Amino acid sequence: MPRIEVVAAVFVRGGEVLACKRAPGKPAAGKWEFPGGKIDDGETPELALVREIREELGVSVSVGDLVDRSVTSVGDAEIDLACYLVSSLDIPTTSTDHDELRWLPLDSLASLDWAAPDLPAVAVLSAPSLNSVSEQL
Repeated sequence: MPRIEVVAAVFVRGGEVLACKRAPGKPAAGKWEFPGGKIDDGETPELALVREIREELGVSVSVGDLVDRSVTSVGDAEIDLACYLVSSLDIPTTSTDHDELRWLPLDSLASLDWAAPDLPAVAVLSAPSLNSVSEQL
């Protein structure tokens, strides 16, 4: 089973986290996720995340702490997803891969229909007593 290395950004603003809904015609259309994408050959996870967010959301980010890293089987592949806290001077308002961007408090994250690879990070973020993310909100 091939393993695909992917990175995702956890944007935090005013006690809320950014969730993005996959647009029609995209893989996992209609599912929610943290924005990001595949790591290219020779890229570090941090550089890949900066590139992907610039491409998808049109903003520059600084990559912070790792929130979660997990491997999820999707179809005939394993998705190795690393989610990082990011900061940006700009607020994302549009996306090339998503048809809705929504800011949610941590205790509302579980109410969305998340893509399977993002579920472990959602669980970590939804249980702030288990991590330091809530301290950074």
